[in-house]
Amino acid sequence: MSPVRMLLRAVVLTGITIGLVVPATGAAAEPSVSELTQRINKSSAELEKVVESYNKLNEEIKATKAAKTAVEAKLGPLQEQLAQTEGEVGTIAARAYKSGGLDMVQAVLTAGETGSLVDRLGTLEQLARERQSRVSGFTTTQREYLDEQARLDAALARETAQAKELETGKKKIEADLKKLYEMRERAYGSATNPGSSYSGSIPSVSGQAGVAVRFAYGAIGKPYVWAAAGPNGYDCSGLTLAAWRAAGKSLPHNAAMQWDRVAKISRGALQPGDLVFYSNLGHVGIFVGSGKVIHAPTFGESVKISSVDMMPPYGYGRVR
Repeated sequence: MSPVRMLLRAVVLTGITIGLVVPATGAAAEPSVSELTQRINKSSAELEKVVESYNKLNEEIKATKAAKTAVEAKLGPLQEQLAQTEGEVGTIAARAYKSGGLDMVQAVLTAGETGSLVDRLGTLEQLARERQSRVSGFTTTQREYLDEQARLDAALARETAQAKELETGKKKIEADLKKLYEMRERAYGSATNPGSSYSGSIPSVSGQAGVAVRFAYGAIGKPYVWAAAGPNGYDCSGLTLAAWRAAGKSLPHNAAMQWDRVAKISRGALQPGDLVFYSNLGHVGIFVGSGKVIHAPTFGESVKISSVDMMPPYGYGRVR
């Protein structure tokens, strides 16, 4: 069973469980606020796994498309060179075997050149061999590019199909979350917890890390939006991506892929702008100093500042 299908199976089973425990009618007793919160948190954690997997696939699809475009860009000039070289070989061959004696050969060779007819025909044959060698080289290269293009087409089709499967799983959990949000609205009076923008002081941090930190502070209060990297909402890896993008650094839109990109550091080496990873690389936030991180928490929440120990950290990384 493929990793995607295994994940979807877990997602569907989780969704079924959620569906079973949510009261179907008003006849059953309403769950307490605490029970609702636990169910929402559990569903949100499952959905975040799907979203991060979806983000990862999107990053892989973008890379495949970029590689395919690069191959196609090389194929065009290569085919033009191939056609030109084949034309040169054809011209030489036609003139070499066409009757008419030395006058016709001289039309191919450099005018005014001295030497016997045998010498001139030898030169002609050498030119033909050189051009035929060029044709063979171009043909080999062309075949390699075409093979690579076919491989990339297959990879793109496979990744696009996987993304559709994950989208199906995401919709199933979102449907379950919608039921829980409806119950939370009855309990709290609101399905979401709207945040407010930050109005306090922002620590002074120099360099690119300072740009990223200031961006993160500016995002506080904006809603969690799955697969989003701003400007109106963010998911966890979308926020860290956007913060460092503002500082001129490129990060992929996936927490695990960001972990692969950063330099690993210790807890004691943490500096503002570093990334803190959680939930077995399923969540990420940006460290802003004083034991705090700014992160996009989960569905129904807004970007906020929290303790670096809001959950057990998986590891720490510095953007290079």
